[in-house]
Amino acid sequence: MNILSIADRPAISVAADGRTLHPVSRGELERRWLLVRRAMAGAGVDALVVQGANGISGGGHFRWLAGQPPGNYNPRTLIFPAEGLMTLVDQGPFDAVLEFDGNDAANPGVGRRCMVPSYPSVVYTADYDAQIVVREIRRHGYRRIGIVAAASSYYAFGAGLREQLGAGACIDMTDAVDAIKAIKSPEEIALIQAAADMQDRIVVEVAAAIRPGMRDFEVMAHAQHVGQLLGSEQGMFFGSSAAPGQAAGLRPRFQQGRELREGDVFTLLVENSGPGGMFAHIARPLVLGRATNELSDAFEAVCEAQRATLAMLEPGASCAEVFAAYNAFMRARGWPEERRLHCHGQGYDLVERPLIRQDETLRIEAGMNIAAHPAIGSPALFTTVCENYLIQPEGPPRCFHRTPQRIIEL
Repeated sequence: MNILSIADRPAISVAADGRTLHPVSRGELERRWLLVRRAMAGAGVDALVVQGANGISGGGHFRWLAGQPPGNYNPRTLIFPAEGLMTLVDQGPFDAVLEFDGNDAANPGVGRRCMVPSYPSVVYTADYDAQIVVREIRRHGYRRIGIVAAASSYYAFGAGLREQLGAGACIDMTDAVDAIKAIKSPEEIALIQAAADMQDRIVVEVAAAIRPGMRDFEVMAHAQHVGQLLGSEQGMFFGSSAAPGQAAGLRPRFQQGRELREGDVFTLLVENSGPGGMFAHIARPLVLGRATNELSDAFEAVCEAQRATLAMLEPGASCAEVFAAYNAFMRARGWPEERRLHCHGQGYDLVERPLIRQDETLRIEAGMNIAAHPAIGSPALFTTVCENYLIQPEGPPRCFHRTPQRIIEL
């Protein structure tokens, strides 16, 4: 099993405080803030409220505005004003308040941090965060409030906020923010490239480590370990092994107890964030021996399906039309249609808009980061291919990953 040496360690970016890893630049944050404030002015909004409570696969709206991760259980809530410094509400002692000048390395753009010891598992604390947010909104005199990504916040928080402010004081600003953050800046594109480079290395390391006798979760633990050493923050690792003639599906960790044997197929899907928190993901089949003709044919089929999709992903394309055309392509070849999610954007969220399916209203634009992952599955076989692609102003999308599109035979 390969172990990364110190020489393999990537360059580490640390903020002026010597502790904050891979901070986004102040210039990048101010670019985001300026664009959002223009949208707020057009809607007559005094402040936005966004809560993050899941940094493993979501909470990206919070991080995109705050320049710092959301929680993974305890909520963190941001009040983003049309003018002035932000207010942060998160975990801590009752009545604790810290004041900043907006330049604290761990709290960029924040002027005030209010704390409260609330816990989602303790029902009587459910309204504590909303009470503080409402107090701060009234203290500043904000009247028209824009809610961003309400589905990423806890229900009790949103309900308490609307009850105390009045439904008429709140409007949904998620669409406006989504349209801005879906198009990546040069700095964001560089972060996505770093995530893809990390994942390419993970595939190499897993291929070198996997062997008969390991259990599925041990393979995935190795993938996660390598990612962490290369600067990853967190993410998800789905996959499993199976004998030829059985499906090696995308199983979660509690179903990763099978022991690998010679000749098995292992489906590896790595969905983790890179240094700085941007997500990408990659999937490849690995075989402890030689791939069967059935697996080889199916893998070529998903690669063909991906190529057909990429040919349609150009600026101005309708996501709903691309999705319909993809399913028509699959039907014409007798392959299964997609009924869940064909392709999608990624950034600080594992899944973000646009979604390539029938209910998406955003159109494809240059600068979007699209994860393309067609799959073919049955009780006897499963395979997929997955990489991330940057939509170009002209020409085909550019692949972030460099891992060859092939079955990895070991």
